[in-house]
Formats: sequence, structure tokens, C-alpha cells
Amino acid sequence: MLTSIHNLADAAHPLTISPLRSLSQALPRVLETGARLLLGLTFFVCGLNGFLNFLPAPAGPMPAAAVAFGGALFGTGYMMPLIAGTELVAGALLLSNCFAPLALILLAPVVVNIVLFHAFLTPGDVLVASLVLALEVGLALAYRRSYAALFVLRAPRAAHS
Repeated sequence: MLTSIHNLADAAHPLTISPLRSLSQALPRVLETGARLLLGLTFFVCGLNGFLNFLPAPAGPMPAAAVAFGGALFGTGYMMPLIAGTELVAGALLLSNCFAPLALILLAPVVVNIVLFHAFLTPGDVLVASLVLALEVGLALAYRRSYAALFVLRAPRAAHS
């Protein structure tokens, strides 16, 4: 007895793949690839901008607390290049689909800082931060099998040779 539309389509044409089945299998992969490329491009461009300053500065005045926070990061002399370098490398990894789970781990603290900066220091400007967070979380879920070894309570030690 046929119990689903997939079985019905397969029974009608046993040598072809059901369009519904192939779409349901392809859609998550397409969404994952799109999210990975969008997040990768965002961080690659922003990381590159941290070194080359080719994007225009935000229009309008920034809240005093946001200016003070940015000034403190710039004042260290190393923090902004470190953040920009991390964004650039992780963005390139996502765009090339090489070590994508590692890139997401590198970007996690940056994304948390972006979200908290916009939530507390520029509260009217959280749309892009929310999109970046959604992409990061969605991709982390897509790559969740890659993180399984990180959540082992007692990991075995490497054998010494």
C-alpha cells in the first residue's frame, strides 16, 4: 500500500527520482550554502574594511557609550586589527567552505559582541546584528555533528609515543 506522495511518485516512475523528494533533500543544502556564503562575505568584507577602510562610516551621531567603547578598542593598538584579522580569515574560510565549523567557532565571540554592542549601546540598530546571529546559529546547527567531540565530558587522552 502506498503511504506517501513520495512512494506514489516513485511507484509511478520507478526509474526517476521524485521531484518532491529531490527538492526536500536539496533545499536544506541550498539554504546552508546561501547562509554560509552570506555570512562569509559579510565578515570577509568587514574584515578587509578593518585594514583598508573602504566602506563609509555610519551616518549620524553615535551614542557616547558606543564611541567610548570603540575608542577603548582602538586605544589598545592591537584589538581592532585582531578582530579585523579574525573576521577576514573566518570569512575566507566560510567562502571557500574549508574548515567552516572552525570559522564559526572563531566568529562566535565576535558575533556575541556585535549583538551585545547593538543591544546595549545602539539599541535602535539591531536588525543586521540579529541577521548575523541567525546565520551563525543556523550554520552552527547545520554543522552540529562537527562539534560533537567538543562536548564529551571526559575526553580520552592522546597516546604518547
